[in-house]
Amino acid sequence: MRVFLATALVLGLAFSALPVALPAFAQDNTEIPPLPRPRPDRDAASTPTPPGTTAADAIQQVTSVPQPVTLTARITEDGAVVPEGLTWRIFENTADANGEVALVARADTGTANLEIPPGQYTLHVAYGNAQVTQEMSVAPGANAVDVVLDAGALRLNSAVTGDIAISPALLKFEIHTTAENGEVLIVDNLPPNEVVTLNAGVYEVVSRFGAINAVVRADLRVEPGQLTDATLYHHASEIALRLVSEAGGEAIADVEWTIKSSDGTTIFTDRGAFPSAVLSEGEYLVLAKLGDQVYNREIQVQSGGPREIEVLSTIY
Repeated sequence: MRVFLATALVLGLAFSALPVALPAFAQDNTEIPPLPRPRPDRDAASTPTPPGTTAADAIQQVTSVPQPVTLTARITEDGAVVPEGLTWRIFENTADANGEVALVARADTGTANLEIPPGQYTLHVAYGNAQVTQEMSVAPGANAVDVVLDAGALRLNSAVTGDIAISPALLKFEIHTTAENGEVLIVDNLPPNEVVTLNAGVYEVVSRFGAINAVVRADLRVEPGQLTDATLYHHASEIALRLVSEAGGEAIADVEWTIKSSDGTTIFTDRGAFPSAVLSEGEYLVLAKLGDQVYNREIQVQSGGPREIEVLSTIY
């Protein structure tokens, strides 16, 4: 397997954010620390206390008033503030009887300006497929939180060995990462040449050329603040099938096609005059059924550009 890599340094710049479905928020299993004791506002002493209100009630009223919170994020610690494409979520830090945490606030923007009551919260921010979760404390007065995403990006493409271009319509990519429970699929059905923002780290990338058996895998590292271009190379070819009565003749219509691998497994079926399939290098048996007659041909697929395979109906 051959992989071509190129990286571009983009510190201080924001990547293009992708509209993706974010996973449901899951609370950390670690023990939640007790909430801090409410503190009175600086001006609380000058605020008249209504008759019958205790000092504790007055403190609670002041500290439950929503306070201004400004949220910003950067790709790297010394990078510029991300101007757009962020999804901010703030959750309560205590779970209810069902073990769920309530969503306190959400914003879909770059810099978020919110008002939240003082207390301890869990902050989650997503930028494309890069995500960060951390604890957040809101105190009386102005609050500012700056998050470092520690993110990079991938842009993927594939070609046939020999730098033979592949139609984008025949290419799809997957991106996987490793978690405690095994491999996790992060991105599926990704088209070529699309920029994907990810947390820095190592990912397994899968390139699928066609829908049968032309598959290439590679481990790629995403560096913070960098866009990595990667080209994966396939040992495969696209073939077009034709049943003809003589070499170079006109294709016969309404043919049932079957392709079997060298171990006899059926890997492709179709009906028509000009079906096509992408196959990895190897030996295959092609069967063409026309009415009650079945015609066959053994073929050897090698890496290269598209080619035609003729099956003669004069050979039974």
